[in-house]
This record gives sequence, structure tokens and C-alpha cells, in this order.
Amino acid sequence: MNSNKSLFVIALVLLAVLAVSSSAFVVKETEKAVLLRFGEVVRTDYKPGLYFKIPLVNELRKFDARIQTVDSQPVRMLNSENKFMMVDSYAKFRIVDVGRFYVATRGDERNAVRLLAEQINNRLRNQFGVRDLHEVVSGERDELMGDITRNLNQTAQKDLGVEIVDVRVKRIDLPPEVSESVFQRMRAGRELEARDHRAKGQEASERIRANADRQKVVIESEAYRKAEELRGEGDAEAAKIYAQAFSKDPEFYRFSRSLTAYKESFKDKSDILLVEPDSEFFRYLKDSSGK
Repeated sequence: MNSNKSLFVIALVLLAVLAVSSSAFVVKETEKAVLLRFGEVVRTDYKPGLYFKIPLVNELRKFDARIQTVDSQPVRMLNSENKFMMVDSYAKFRIVDVGRFYVATRGDERNAVRLLAEQINNRLRNQFGVRDLHEVVSGERDELMGDITRNLNQTAQKDLGVEIVDVRVKRIDLPPEVSESVFQRMRAGRELEARDHRAKGQEASERIRANADRQKVVIESEAYRKAEELRGEGDAEAAKIYAQAFSKDPEFYRFSRSLTAYKESFKDKSDILLVEPDSEFFRYLKDSSGK
């Protein structure tokens, strides 16, 4: 009898322990919890700590309260220039209203990611549609992301119970056909710029060459003038010296001039000079021998 009572007590204790363990739960600081009663949300305001629920009646669902990431797939979008772009973006969010989040997603976080990705792509498509490539790439990118974050945050909190912390575009690529046209346009622009620089360089080169040619003519003219002046002065000095030297013996001067004339006349070996016997040359030789 005592053994049966002991077994009964042990069974009651085990049932009590099992009931307590199945009814007790802990909510961590990094979690948000939803208490359900037959699938209906009955409580969401849990702070970190230990709580209890009714087994088989209540169900507890926990969700990560930390910042999470929505990394969507690249999407083809059209800008204001009617050019397609492949936009790869991501967003950071966290759950702020866990009850609304559970109702909107039925407790499936994958549904939340899918819904947020759709909303992000819709916002990006609307914003990119009124901007050109320069504005979405560099000119107004920060302003664009700020506007999308604020607008999306209002909708996301209302519809999904989540706060959008940030929205960013990781990469913007052009489709191959658009990339080729942009490349050709950039190439044409660079070639035009190169031709312009080349033309300016050619013009400067010709101007420098013309200036150098002008300076060359001026320098050569000045050098020729000075050379002629020096040559004239040299000839005058030589004539003066010759005059002083030959004035001492006029006869020898005349003879020297005759020799010079004959020398100039007999430059070619085939030249023949006929001289009369009574010419000045023979007369000078005759007079010289007589002396």
C-alpha cells in the first residue's frame, strides 16, 4: 500500500514538473515574443524575463529583435533617360510591433523578407524613373536613399510592424546592350576631346615653329650683316697694307699683279696664252735681266 502511494506521489511530482516546464518560458533581450490562444494573438508586451503560459491552450512564438538584412536579387529598372539598369540593393530592418508582424506574415520571416523586398524594389523603381544615370549613381544617391528609407519606413511600420533602419544600393550595372552604347558614347567623347587637344597642340607647335623660323631669319641676317662688315673692314685693312707694301716698289707691284693675272688665266692645264714679245711681261723680264 505504501509503495503504491509512493508511486502515485512520484507520478504527481513528475506531472507537476512537466506542467511547470511546459508552461514556463524565458524571453531574452534579443527576442520579441507573441502569446497565442488557439492561434489568436493575446499578448505581445513581453520584457526580458521568465513567464508562464497554459499548456495546450497557449502557444508562444519568438522572433529575433535584432537588426536583420533583406538582401534582394538584382532587378531591372528604367531611368528617366529610358535606359535599363540592373539595381542590386539591400535593407536593414528590425521588428518593433511583433503582434502586427505576426499577423502580416503569419509568423514566417521569409514572408516578411519577400514583402520588404517587393516594397523596396517598388520604391527604387519609382525614384529611378524620374532620375538620370548620373543622379542615381553619384549626384543625388545619398538623398535618394534617404527618401526611400523614410517613405518605406512609414509603410513598413504600418503594414508589417517593422522599422526600416537603412536602404542602400550595392551596385548599379547596365545591361550589355546599354553598356555598349554608353561605352561608344564615352569613347566618342574622349576621341573628340583628344582631337581638340591635338589641334590645340598642333596650333601651338606651328606658332612656336613660326616664331623659331622668324628668329632664325633675324639671327642669320644679323650674322650676315656683321660678317659683311667684318669682311669689308678686313678688305680695307688688307688693301691698306698692300698699298703700303707695294708703294715701296711700284715695278714689283705691277709684276706681281701680272703674275696673279697669268695664274688666274692658267687654272686649267689645257689653257693656252699667246703673249707678244714686246708685252709688258717680257719687257719687265728684259729690264730685270738688264739690271
